[in-house]
Amino acid sequence: MLVVLQGIDAAGKDGTINKVMEAFNPQGCPVSSFKVPSSEELAHDYLWRIHKKTPAKGEIGIFNRSHYEDVLVVRVHDLVPKSVWSKRYDQINDFEATLAANGTTIVKFFLSIDRDEQRKRFQARYDDPTKRWKFSMGDLDERKRWDDYQAAFDEALSKTSTDWAPWYVIPANHKWFRNLAVSTILAETMAALKPAYPAEPDLPADLVIE
Repeated sequence: MLVVLQGIDAAGKDGTINKVMEAFNPQGCPVSSFKVPSSEELAHDYLWRIHKKTPAKGEIGIFNRSHYEDVLVVRVHDLVPKSVWSKRYDQINDFEATLAANGTTIVKFFLSIDRDEQRKRFQARYDDPTKRWKFSMGDLDERKRWDDYQAAFDEALSKTSTDWAPWYVIPANHKWFRNLAVSTILAETMAALKPAYPAEPDLPADLVIE
């Protein structure tokens, strides 16, 4: 299963991972975070680094941000022309369809907070010395682009929510509700998959371990 978490800065992606994903065995639940691409990653197509991190059979992979940054950040900051990023919606749908056709269940969560809630969370980070490491002045620069990000999010959600990789928009102003909603959807999705323990290996009936 691939779980994608997206949202504006301070939407609660890290908190969701800490509170919800703690129910999973960490040995089978790798978390991948996608930040500014390295020079090696930039030398390849934008999905190259993503495909390498998709979960193996039997794993639950968590993406903290994802391939969607390439229709969000690159759009808002005009890093590539519209003629490039506008084609990526179909490319992403095809990529996710390939994963789904090969056995990966994809669940995508967009954590939605309002502008005032983001302000409160930034202020709380700044005021608390134990959380100040999470605050950056660059966050305030990004906050000035709020409307541009909302437009980018809206288009990405509308063009890439598919039968094989649906988006769930989670009201995330209240952390307890965010955690409940994500947990419920994941539990129902996993139950529908009917997971089972691997078949027991053939062992002698009279084995005695000394």
